[in-house]
Amino acid sequence: MKIKLSRKFGVTAAALATALAGFAFQSSAHAWEPSKTVEFVVPAGTGGGADQMARVIQSIVAKHNLMKQSMVVVNKAGGAGAEGFLDVKGASGDAHKIIITLSNLFTTPLATGVPFNWRDLTPVQMLALDQFVLWVNAGKPYKNVKEFLAAAKGSKFKMAGTGSKQEDQIITVGIEKSAGVKFIYIPFRGGGDVAVQLVGNHADATVNNPIEAVAHWRGGKLRPLCVFDPKRMPYKEKVTATMSWSDIPTCKEQGLDFDYLMLRGIFMAPGVSPDQVKFYTDLIAKVRETKEWKEFIEKGAFNTTALAGKEYADWVAKEEARHVSLMKSAGFIAGAK
Repeated sequence: MKIKLSRKFGVTAAALATALAGFAFQSSAHAWEPSKTVEFVVPAGTGGGADQMARVIQSIVAKHNLMKQSMVVVNKAGGAGAEGFLDVKGASGDAHKIIITLSNLFTTPLATGVPFNWRDLTPVQMLALDQFVLWVNAGKPYKNVKEFLAAAKGSKFKMAGTGSKQEDQIITVGIEKSAGVKFIYIPFRGGGDVAVQLVGNHADATVNNPIEAVAHWRGGKLRPLCVFDPKRMPYKEKVTATMSWSDIPTCKEQGLDFDYLMLRGIFMAPGVSPDQVKFYTDLIAKVRETKEWKEFIEKGAFNTTALAGKEYADWVAKEEARHVSLMKSAGFIAGAK
């Protein structure tokens, strides 16, 4: 009896194992993955923070074979990024197209009236939050915010920034309102160009992202005065012989009461499936675990907040409301009187 019982259970176990294997095969067979090249849209010019982050992700995915198909970065900067957003908005159901966002996700439709809202896209993943630092040329005499603002009062200081009525100009207006100064704002296509203008003394200041100015800071050409984050950056490794990112005081510490952080996140076209979204959230999770990503995040002194799902969508909605308030205050809303 024991032998027969053993055989009986042995057959049942084998059948069960076969069934489970079949189920696992069916489950994996139904998991979506790209079947052609993925287009990674950057709604900004080359050399800026969004472009650099997209290309780092592209290189990590390729180096570590994180997906079977290739990924190509495409810059669509026209109309302050509207070209890129409208392209992805119009690709309903196309899961082979993703877009990296920055604050023009909010500023472009508000400032131009272009028929686009972030709700036209599918939120995927917040990658990080990008910092803004008040930079001056290292050859200038002011060593802190108080000295800089004192020099700016009554002068025609030029503030170079990326685009018009976007994050750089919003911060510029925030400084003006907080400190009672006035700048001549000069727009350029990307953060790389902005940094070059400051190095060449064609501008008196910028509010560039860390990654767009770090090489010039390390080379002794630029000087950071403060960071527009409520708290100091955590990175303590020296960037120059004497300073780390964490040594840069917050603007609020120095009496300039204004803060601003910029979204770096991923969206997809409307009408994609949960499985397709999950593929990219899983892909980003793998990217975030690599040594290359961690080095990039530290080099660029990013705020490492990362959200997905409802938390991400809720954060975006809240930030949109903040931008409406900031841009109304600055007079940047299209059609507003």
